[in-house]
Amino acid sequence: MIRTANAKWNGTGKEGNGQLSTQSTVLNNAQYSFNTRFADGIGTNPEELIAAAHAGCFSMKLSFVLNAAGFTADTIETKCEVEFKDGAVIKSHLIVAATVPSIDNERFQECVKEAEANCPISKLLNTAISSEAVLN
Repeated sequence: MIRTANAKWNGTGKEGNGQLSTQSTVLNNAQYSFNTRFADGIGTNPEELIAAAHAGCFSMKLSFVLNAAGFTADTIETKCEVEFKDGAVIKSHLIVAATVPSIDNERFQECVKEAEANCPISKLLNTAISSEAVLN
């Protein structure tokens, strides 16, 4: 399976701007620029998209891990904080809150760590990855 996205950039790094589009068209010429990456401009940026991909991938992987352990989550909510420093993504931190009937916290934390280590985006990123999780 191959998934695609396209980026088009116009102009200089600081004054220019670009558009991002995805195969699914969820992003269709979504604007990005220096301001959306390093300030508070309107649009997206690569680190935000990495955070969304990691949060989504992790949540799905945790669901699979829980299912394999005999549990089904009512909800899994994951926030991902991607840290960008000195021109590099240096960390991805997953903050998880889940409602999983009949699981104890120790088993839940084991499942979280397994999902953290084995979700495909965790494996792709060559950076420190950590998580914290709350069982509701």
